[in-house]
Amino acid sequence: MKARKLLQKATSGGKNLRFDDLLKLTEAFGFVLKRITGNHHTFKHPAVPALLSIQPDNNRQAKSYQVKQLVMLVEEYNLTIDDSGDEEDKA
Repeated sequence: MKARKLLQKATSGGKNLRFDDLLKLTEAFGFVLKRITGNHHTFKHPAVPALLSIQPDNNRQAKSYQVKQLVMLVEEYNLTIDDSGDEEDKA
């Protein structure tokens, strides 16, 4: 799924978003995976002073409060999607 469609799904409540899709969306906004500790994925972004930590629930779904946290960071720091990673979705 393209990052823009994932963003639309995330902003419409953030429920029923797979954790793998949240990872893809996070990286599409320029966050870089800094480390993984257990199932906690910690990301850093050059424009955001704080780290972002996300982890899946027991069903490998994204936690809705973490989806909202990402959306709030995107809005607060005016982050944009890097579409270059969506090339494989166009084929």
